[in-house]
Amino acid sequence: MPHKNGRVADFYDLDQWRIFRIMAEFVEGFDRLHHYENAVTMFGSARIKPNHKMYHAAEETARLLAENGYAVITGGGPGIMEAGNRGAYMAKGESVGLNIELPYEQKPNPYIRTLINFHYFFCRKVMFVKYARAVVIFPGGFGTMDELFESLTLVQTGRMSKVPIILFGSYYWKGLEDWFRGMLVQEHCIDENDLYIYNIVDEPEDVIKILKDFYGKGKAKKSKKS
Repeated sequence: MPHKNGRVADFYDLDQWRIFRIMAEFVEGFDRLHHYENAVTMFGSARIKPNHKMYHAAEETARLLAENGYAVITGGGPGIMEAGNRGAYMAKGESVGLNIELPYEQKPNPYIRTLINFHYFFCRKVMFVKYARAVVIFPGGFGTMDELFESLTLVQTGRMSKVPIILFGSYYWKGLEDWFRGMLVQEHCIDENDLYIYNIVDEPEDVIKILKDFYGKGKAKKSKKS
C-alpha cells in the first residue's frame, strides 16, 4: 500500500497495522509475568554509577526483597535498574528486566533472569505496575518522574489497587514533597490526604517494614485491578 508520496509503506508505518505489534507486546508481557504473585517494581536513574550511595541502597533493598520472597522488576538497564536486578540475582531471587528499545541502545544488564524487550513505552509501563505489590522509586530523571506520577495517579484515581509507593532518599525527595504541600495542596489541586499515598524512607529495612505493615505477616496477593 503506497503513501501519498508514492513510497511503499513499511508495515509499522501504518497505524491500523501497528496495533498488532502493540497487542503482541501486551500478550508476551501478560504471559510471562502473570505468575509473579509477589513482585516489587523498582524505578530509578540509569545514570547512577555503581559507586553512588543510591546504587548500594538499591542493591541492598533488592536483596532484602528477594530474601523476603518478592520478585524484583526493573527497567532492565544500567544504574538503579542494574542495582535492583543485581541485589535480587545475588540473593538467588527472581530478577526481572523490562528493557526498552531506544534510539541509543539500552543494553540489558547482566543480572536479569527474566528479560522482556519492549518497543512501546506505554506497554512497558503497564507491565511495571500490573503485577507490582509495591513500587520503590529511587532518585532519577524525567523517566523516573513519569513512572512516579503514573503510579501516584493510578492509586489516587482507583485505577490500581492501593499498594505501597515508597520514595527512597529523603535528601532527593523532600523538595518535591515541600512543593506538593506548599503549592498543590494550597492551590487545592490535590487533597491533603493524597500525601499519604506515598512514604519517604532512607533505609532498605524501612522498605521491608512498610511491606510487612501493609500486608501483615503474609505476602501480597494478586489484584484484579489495573
